[in-house]
Amino acid sequence: MTFQLGVYSFGNTPRHDDGSQGPTAQAVRDLLEAIQLADRVGLDVFGIGEHHTRGMPMSSPTSIINAAAASTERIVLTTSVNVLSTDEPIRVFQQLATAAAIAPGRIEAVAGRGSSSITFPLFDFDEADYDMLYLSKLRLLLELDRSDPVTWSGPHRRRPLHQATIVPRPESPLPVWLGTGGSPESVVRAVELGLPMFLGILGGTPGYWARYGDAFRSAWREVHDSEPADVAVATHGFVSDDDATAKEKFLHYEHRMFTEALADMGRTAPTREARAAEYSPDGMVFVGGPDQIADRIVRLHGRLGHRRHIIQMDVGGMPHADYLEAIELLGTTVLPLVRAEVG
Repeated sequence: MTFQLGVYSFGNTPRHDDGSQGPTAQAVRDLLEAIQLADRVGLDVFGIGEHHTRGMPMSSPTSIINAAAASTERIVLTTSVNVLSTDEPIRVFQQLATAAAIAPGRIEAVAGRGSSSITFPLFDFDEADYDMLYLSKLRLLLELDRSDPVTWSGPHRRRPLHQATIVPRPESPLPVWLGTGGSPESVVRAVELGLPMFLGILGGTPGYWARYGDAFRSAWREVHDSEPADVAVATHGFVSDDDATAKEKFLHYEHRMFTEALADMGRTAPTREARAAEYSPDGMVFVGGPDQIADRIVRLHGRLGHRRHIIQMDVGGMPHADYLEAIELLGTTVLPLVRAEVG
């Protein structure tokens, strides 16, 4: 697999001049424009994550994927992630299969449990069933992907499926990744299910995350005869013409995002200084000029061995023009530098 570089987003609601949030509908239109630009500048992947907040309003990743499938030519489109615990796996599969009919070979899924519990009361699920719902629904999603018709039973369903016809069918199986914030249990689960692992990373060090890659491959070799499945990472980051500009700009918007999001959960955001420390070469937030970003991605690849890296840049109401400029730099400047080193 050639190393893949891309972007992911939960949507980014624009701001008025006074800092208040604008229309969430505009965030949807802006995201579609960003995906189309990423396709034109040669990026490999665009991930659409599920969130249910006014600042990050992409509540239906599969809807955006279908719109993008019809308006792009080559870029891989993936969820990043579906909050599968509170979604309906049959509908997720059908929606992604629809997109795969429009864009064959370009549709994937990252199935995760989600980073907050907001969807449980929203969709009337009991948070005490968190683990049961996720594993049962993940197993059903995988069965839908490999079987036609489908016979299946699991604890989240009151009625089993018996020779059920699930349409449309993708012309080849949809690649499904297991998304995780880095719990050891998720590493084991990915190995048991034979799935590639997608690490969602907000902090830490390259050395810390390299241990997860090592653990995944070691466990895989104990269970499977095949070569270990791929590892991918999703991080925060931003690229601009020079290192200082990138850091100053991204820190402003990222800190605002954390402040607002954590306040909604009754928690305190990290200080600007603490967050800025994550931007160093020993951190896991990839902010800087093109040369710095490319160098850090290559060095992380040398330690973690990941084959895909996607970056969330549109945070905290960052102006859309700044985001589009960063996408263009990532595709036209950073990607060729990375490919020259790792293929």
